[in-house]
Amino acid sequence: MPKCKTLVIALCGILAAGTVAADKTDRLIRKAARYFDPLPATMPGAENDTAERIALGKKLFFDPRLSINDAQACVSCHLLDDGAAGVDNLKLSPGARGGFGDRNTPTVLNAGWQKSQFWDGRASDLADQAGQPILNPVEMAMPSEQAVIDKLAGLPEYPDAFAKAFPDQSPSLSYANLQEALAAFQRTLRTESRFDDFLRGDGSALNDQEKRGLNRFMSVNCVRCHDGPLVGGTLHEKLGEKAPFHNTEDQGRFRVTGDEKDRMVFKVSQLRNIAVTGPWFHDGSADQLSDAVRIMARIQLDTELKDQEVEDIVAFLGALTGKEIRKK
Repeated sequence: MPKCKTLVIALCGILAAGTVAADKTDRLIRKAARYFDPLPATMPGAENDTAERIALGKKLFFDPRLSINDAQACVSCHLLDDGAAGVDNLKLSPGARGGFGDRNTPTVLNAGWQKSQFWDGRASDLADQAGQPILNPVEMAMPSEQAVIDKLAGLPEYPDAFAKAFPDQSPSLSYANLQEALAAFQRTLRTESRFDDFLRGDGSALNDQEKRGLNRFMSVNCVRCHDGPLVGGTLHEKLGEKAPFHNTEDQGRFRVTGDEKDRMVFKVSQLRNIAVTGPWFHDGSADQLSDAVRIMARIQLDTELKDQEVEDIVAFLGALTGKEIRKK
């Protein structure tokens, strides 16, 4: 066979394979669009945010003087500098006086799209959540809302900053406005990933293993709970639906509601940035993301994943890491 004819046949084969691969990727994008959405441009409530409120919220978020002994800021547990993922990567986080909380610190990144805040869903939105750690005796340990306001009123920079952020309110320096300012700043903590590019039609945004992992993630029905723009974060579900979770000391929402149906019910985690926010689970008991994936498949879906399936799903979850976030 002449060399030129052989070359043409080989080239046609390559082009045909490329077309098949492109069609397969297009189908995967369409399938993913049934369950997921690209990250929206703004979080709920952002329409009321101003540059002054955001700046005030950022200052408060980084200020350890919100704690009883000037030792603990919001950012102490929710690290943001140098590409950090909004967590401290500790199993449990220390508070102002050195004591440890009893739940793993969740990320603040993209948190405003969640149905509720905290592992037990006890806060309805970012503002509700923002005020609670300041008064928590283990975390920042301030004795009361009024004590916080009195402290801020005595600091020269804050009265004017609150007046600029809330010009139509009197008094502008209030605990409710402190919460709203912190929420305004947190609504800027938005991280797009390569998965967003993929959902918008860029088939090259994920590699072959990540595509396999995405397909497996959908086919084994992880999307029953982990869907939408956050790939989760919108439901309260029982942990241990098909088999018991290994730690039942913390009964989840039951601690909040006292309702028997809420035993072992927790907020479903968002999976944005999940690859870099370990250790995993509310008790920080999983040191490897692969372990968390395997456990969840077993206890929630009654599925024993093969090693390659776990590796592929973990690869897909890595594609949910924000582009500006430091990879571990």
